[in-house]
Amino acid sequence: MGFDYDLFVIGGGSGGVRAARVASGDNGAKVALAEEDRYGGTCVIRGCVPKKLMVFASEYAGMVEDAQAYGWDIQPGDFNWPTFKGKLHAELDRLEGIYRNILKNNGVETFDARAKLVDAHTVELSDGSRKTAKHILIATGGRPIVPDFPGSELAVTSNDMFLLDKLPETLLIVGGGYIASEFAGIMNGLGVKTTQFYRGAQILRGFDEEARDIVAEGMVQSGIDLRLNTNVAEMRQDGDKIRVTDTAGDEHLFDKVMYATGRAPNADDLGLEALGVERGRKGEIVVDDYSQTGVPSVFAIGDVTDRVNLTPVAIREGMAFVETVFKANPTKVDHELIPTAIFTQPEMGTVGLSEEDARAQEPIEVYSTSFKPMQQAFAGRAQRVLMKLVVSKANRRVLGCHIVAPGAGEMIQLAGIAVKMGATKEDFDRTVAVHPTMSEELVTLKTPVRSA
Repeated sequence: MGFDYDLFVIGGGSGGVRAARVASGDNGAKVALAEEDRYGGTCVIRGCVPKKLMVFASEYAGMVEDAQAYGWDIQPGDFNWPTFKGKLHAELDRLEGIYRNILKNNGVETFDARAKLVDAHTVELSDGSRKTAKHILIATGGRPIVPDFPGSELAVTSNDMFLLDKLPETLLIVGGGYIASEFAGIMNGLGVKTTQFYRGAQILRGFDEEARDIVAEGMVQSGIDLRLNTNVAEMRQDGDKIRVTDTAGDEHLFDKVMYATGRAPNADDLGLEALGVERGRKGEIVVDDYSQTGVPSVFAIGDVTDRVNLTPVAIREGMAFVETVFKANPTKVDHELIPTAIFTQPEMGTVGLSEEDARAQEPIEVYSTSFKPMQQAFAGRAQRVLMKLVVSKANRRVLGCHIVAPGAGEMIQLAGIAVKMGATKEDFDRTVAVHPTMSEELVTLKTPVRSA
C-alpha cells in the first residue's frame, strides 16, 4: 500500500529536525514533522542556549572588580534583567526561525500540532487528521518534573527561569545535578541571594569526586549558600513569599523556589502502550542499538529514550537512524567517551571515567594538580582550578580527563579527541606545553599523586 510519507517525525527538537532534514534533503525521502510547541526543542528554547547566554550575563559580575585590579577605571553598575531578557527572547525567536527554515528548505512538511500513534504506520494530529508513513520516528524529548510533597505546586522549574518578569531577591534551588548547580551559579552571578539544597553528601553525583569537591568549594566561595544533606519537607505561601520547612525542621523565606531534581521522558499519551512499544522504569521508550523499538516501523531517539541526554547525542542518533533506515547502512550510535561540559561557576569539563569508576574497573594511576590561575590570582579573586588525568596501569591509556577551570568546556572538547583516540599518558607527556596557559598542566603532570 502507498503511504503518505516515507518518514513521519514526532518532535521538532535538535534530534528530530536533524533526522527529518537529512532524510528529506540528502536522501530524497518524503518527510513530515509534527511539533506541538516551539521548534528547536529543550536545547534551543529552554535549555543549553538560553542557559549559556545567562551564564555569560552572570559572569560579568566579577569582571569589574578584576578589571580594577588590572588598572582599569571601571565602575560597577546594576544588571538590567528586562534589557537582557528582551535580547534573549529575540535570539531564541531567531533560532526557532532558523529551525523552521531548515525544514522548509529541505522539503519537510511541518504540522504545528501534537501527534500520537494510531497504529504502526499511522499518526493522528490534534486536529483529528491522520497521516500514514512507512517509518515513524519519535523524538519528543523530556521535561523537568517536581516531586509531589505538601506545597509542591509553588515550585517552578528551569523552564520558567527564562520567563521571569523580574529577578527574585532570594531564591532556593533544590537539587544537586548539573542543572540545579548551573542555575545556582547564574542567579548568584546576577545578584540574586541564592540558596541550594541537595539531599546528598555532595553535588554533581556521578562525576569525579575530586572535581565535584572543587566545583562545590568554588560555588560556596562565590556566595552560594550550599546546604548538603538537606531537602524540603513542605512549602506554603506566606504573603508574597514562600515559607520553606527543611528536613531538619528549620524554616526559611524565599521569593522563588526552583526544583531541578529530575526529568521525565515525554512518552505519555502517544499511543505507545496499545501498539506494544515497550517503556522502561522511568517511562522512557526502550530501543535497541539502532534506535528501533519492538515495533519494527517505529524508532525513537534523544531524551525520550533516556540513554545519554545531550543534544549532540540526539543529533548523532538521528544521523545513525537515517544511515540505518534510508541508506541501508545499519549504524549503531557510539555512546562511549562522550566529552561533556557543565557550565557551573567554576566550569567543569569531563571525558571518560571518574577516578572512582576507573578504580573499580582496573589498577590505575592518578595525575592531578590544583592551583590558582594566573589571571584571577593577579586580581586577588582566584578560585582553585583542577587538571586531572586517570591512567590505566596496564596499557597507560588515559581513561578519564577532568578539568575544573574557566573555559573548561572549550578545553575538554580538544582533550576529548585525544582520549577518544586512545592516547596514553606518554602521548600527553610528549606534547610540548603551551605556556603560559592553564591547560599546559595536562601535559606537564610528571608524578602520580595516587596509585590504586
